[in-house]
Amino acid sequence: MRHGKGDCMLADNLDACVFVLPREARASFNHTNLMTEMIGSLAYQKRPVPLSLVGVTERHADLFRKLGELRKRKQRAEQFMDYMAVCFRLEHPEDSGYTPGRRFQRIKIDYLRILRGWLFNPDGREAAVLKGWVASRFGLNPRYHDGPLDDYESEPYQRFLSMQSAGLYNTNALESQLDVLYHFCQYELALRHDNKDHLTLYRGVNAIDQHDILAKGPGGTAVVLLNNLNSFSDDRERASEFGDYILETNVPLAKIIFYRDLLPGTFKGEGEVMVIGGLYRVRLATY
Repeated sequence: MRHGKGDCMLADNLDACVFVLPREARASFNHTNLMTEMIGSLAYQKRPVPLSLVGVTERHADLFRKLGELRKRKQRAEQFMDYMAVCFRLEHPEDSGYTPGRRFQRIKIDYLRILRGWLFNPDGREAAVLKGWVASRFGLNPRYHDGPLDDYESEPYQRFLSMQSAGLYNTNALESQLDVLYHFCQYELALRHDNKDHLTLYRGVNAIDQHDILAKGPGGTAVVLLNNLNSFSDDRERASEFGDYILETNVPLAKIIFYRDLLPGTFKGEGEVMVIGGLYRVRLATY
């Protein structure tokens, strides 16, 4: 995400400007019901429409039918985790080809381990898997992973590909697990935020000029190109602990793939929200 391009435009009225998702920030296809250019656009941030991964809710219709019968959030979370364990044989790796004693077995790598890895290190191997999944499913390419990814032949990009490949090796339909997780997250967000399309979220950042700021407007407003996956917080005070600047923005619910209390009791801490990137209208301020 940090590129330090130094070509930020100054504008008296950002609404009068036209911003297009850069070609290098998007793939030629995705697995959703919308074009990548739309998903990553300012127009989508302003007026989001339903976003879905093709075929996921149909293939897992039994899960969502059972969720509809439960009134308590904790019960639904337990139902989801039980379903994932059964559907993907997470507790019976031998059904998926596991042979005891063989090298390079990674039978404990599942969606929970991947989420924990992201929360621990957004530039680690598990984070590379998540960023690769976002690129595959939503068509938004990663911009940063332990270094800028603007050159396919660069060392950071090759290292990212290696980490992504290693993270997926010998796992049980890991990307499909993440597909179901996304739709479960969307199901719960719709219940939790009835009649809302957005959440106001915050991100603490340092060295703000090293970010992809396309334009700056009055009052600290700006248009930025975010990495394809980002950590935000629903608590401004909490976000201030992670940087000298606060980036505040309205995030479409459809671009949230996970939040910490989606699965109560599973992750420590509060407030972290994982957000799909693209172009965003934001407000920048010092704390």
